[in-house]
Amino acid sequence: MRIVYLGTPSDAIAPLRALVAAGHDVALVITQPDRRRSRGAGSDPSPVKQAARALGLRVLTPEKARDVVDEVRASGAQLGVVVAFGQLLPVALLDALPNGFVNLHFSLLPRWRGAAPVERAILAGDEETGVDLMRIEAGLDTGPVYARVRVPIDPAETAGELHARLVDAGTDLLVDHLPAVPTTEPSPQVGEPTYADKLTVDEFRLDPRRPAAELVRVVRAGNPRPGAWLRVGARRVKVWRAHTADDLDAREDAPSGTIDRHAALGTNDGVLVLDEVQPEGKRVMAGAAWRAGLRGDVHVEPVDHADPAEPVDHPDPADHADPVEPG
Repeated sequence: MRIVYLGTPSDAIAPLRALVAAGHDVALVITQPDRRRSRGAGSDPSPVKQAARALGLRVLTPEKARDVVDEVRASGAQLGVVVAFGQLLPVALLDALPNGFVNLHFSLLPRWRGAAPVERAILAGDEETGVDLMRIEAGLDTGPVYARVRVPIDPAETAGELHARLVDAGTDLLVDHLPAVPTTEPSPQVGEPTYADKLTVDEFRLDPRRPAAELVRVVRAGNPRPGAWLRVGARRVKVWRAHTADDLDAREDAPSGTIDRHAALGTNDGVLVLDEVQPEGKRVMAGAAWRAGLRGDVHVEPVDHADPAEPVDHPDPADHADPVEPG
């Protein structure tokens, strides 16, 4: 099938390569413009742009998706495929191809429509998620579903680890079901919608007044971005891995809000053991090694909820919040 492919981050590379390997004719690859994605000076091409060039594919990098409607219409493609493109799609673009556009969405719709479905599933304590191959229509992830795969959530895995498994499952789903899209009527979503709002840095701050089990989910959901964190004195300490102390043979409870000599943070319900941390300006290290280098009692400041929310900077968007540009 002749298709147009829209994607930007590294998560969108495997599906693109798989579609090419499966024999699909990729007429155009559309990705976000070159931007500063690393610490070096100057702009970097998106991961998808680099992969598409290596495959010998034609690449467009519009500031706005509406700028390429004519090119898409003239491409001769039958269908558009979107995987984490990161821009709003205007209705004129959706109407430019005979069979419209499909999207890989990393949840079981209508649960977790929106920008951060993987992280929200972990934060909520969901035991299962999945990938939906859905038709894009006007509305926030409201389109009907062609096919889906269910994926259990391991109680210890991070958002990055879960996302990698979902990309693998979604790639297989896309390759298996894309040929049938033009002749298949997708099924409407069924159930009560929930919404995966964009993440803020503030919500990943660890507050010892919350239960330890909740804080473990915050740590998992924040890895690799933006990172759970706590404030010790005037400095931030990121926490990359942690677990509750109830799986240890013996551990004296740390007083609430205090990190003991075992790198265990007392909370209002249970103890959070800090396995891997990253003090501000330093490398990642074992929590116990970090704690051993500190003298005296170590207190964690509680969260002042009056602080303004700081948005998460996503240099490589993992998903797009609104698939269709209004108007």
